[in-house]
Amino acid sequence: MLSTGALRAHLLAARLAGPVATSRETSLRSYRLFAARDPRVTLGLDPGRVWGERDLLRLMADRCGVSDDPAHVSGPDVIDPERTMAGLDAFAARLSDAAVRRAPVLFGTGHPHRLIGFYAALADALSAVGCAVLTPAQGRRIDITTRFGVRTYHLDYVRGVALVREPGAQVPGGGTGAHTHSPLPLRVALEAAVEARGPLPELVVGDHGWVCGAGQLGIEAIGLADTDDPALFVGEAEGRVAVAVPLDDGVRSAYYLPLTRYVLNRACLSQ
Repeated sequence: MLSTGALRAHLLAARLAGPVATSRETSLRSYRLFAARDPRVTLGLDPGRVWGERDLLRLMADRCGVSDDPAHVSGPDVIDPERTMAGLDAFAARLSDAAVRRAPVLFGTGHPHRLIGFYAALADALSAVGCAVLTPAQGRRIDITTRFGVRTYHLDYVRGVALVREPGAQVPGGGTGAHTHSPLPLRVALEAAVEARGPLPELVVGDHGWVCGAGQLGIEAIGLADTDDPALFVGEAEGRVAVAVPLDDGVRSAYYLPLTRYVLNRACLSQ
């Protein structure tokens, strides 16, 4: 079992928490866009109240530990490691509950290059205790609006974790996919599950649009979020997202391995 002290030290050493690579400028820009309800940062969430920039700054200070000083406008942003550890504990508790219920679970990520291993290990563990890890809409085409215009992707799964790929980018089921914030892959997956009259997820695990899109539809959703991802924390504050864990979501994939071990142990899912 990784101790809380060792986990805290790792979070700081790997810059998963503490001063992180995400800049203050990037975070503040996201808060401005979210306040304007720009779909690039709402990630499929339709907020139930008006969130101004100051409201979001106070929320992110409370949930992540960033500075609540609006005059602080440059430099690296900061995540409180204590908040990260509390989030991981809550995240593990939801996984444990799903395992006890043998709940069907859907995993999806917009950060496949970094986070596929983290989610895949959780999917393996839940599958081993009898949870159905769902993979609907394999290969389905999805047209997503990006800053470069509308791009066509295909939905794929790697070790039970959904991601999107550009056509012809990789062989199905292997390698990594594209970075996306869109909730459309989640919606396409759910539509396919309904069409097939198969099980629907009782829990969605992931990030970006996977979590916010699920939470908006009333599905229990838990995920990881950086300081420039206010949507997950707004969803959590409004009761639509069950758990949002604050951490840097763009460090080396190997740096998430200790978090995997910690979460699996806390969820009593270690093999």
